Amino acid sequence: MTEFEEIFRTYFSDVHLFAMGLTGNSAVADEITSETFLKAMRAVDGFRGDCDIRVWLCQIAKNTYYSYAKRDKRVTPVEDLEGECAGQSAAPDETVAARDEAMRIHEVLHSLPEPYKEVFMLRAFGELSFAHIGKVFGKTENWACVTYHRARTKIKERMEADHGND
Repeated sequence: MTEFEEIFRTYFSDVHLFAMGLTGNSAVADEITSETFLKAMRAVDGFRGDCDIRVWLCQIAKNTYYSYAKRDKRVTPVEDLEGECAGQSAAPDETVAARDEAMRIHEVLHSLPEPYKEVFMLRAFGELSFAHIGKVFGKTENWACVTYHRARTKIKERMEADHGND
């Protein structure tokens, strides 16, 4: 087995879980995960080892997701619209507002400095424990917990400031 095959086998489920957290859609998460490993395979020689390989892979997945979201921002599949309208309890304007809110959160998250951005994403989207996040960064579980809560506070403050500017 090659080194990259070992990386794939070891981290596939973590990256897929992370992508699922980002997208909320299994098919899109599959696509993001596949593309992530394809990009990682092409760039593995450039991996400097400055961080845990899982963090590196999740960063690639996040950037892949952002590219996907930008590319598909203008196009909503008809199946999605039909599903929303058929058995939907929320009004269409509420659904649009919820999507706008989610996009604002992603934009705020993207603008956070490191390590806040990465810790928040690993916890919220990757569903990693604070102990695991601390290990990824070579820090303590407490550091991961404090950093995550500071990131949440920063996101909340920026979201509230944005609402004040609307």
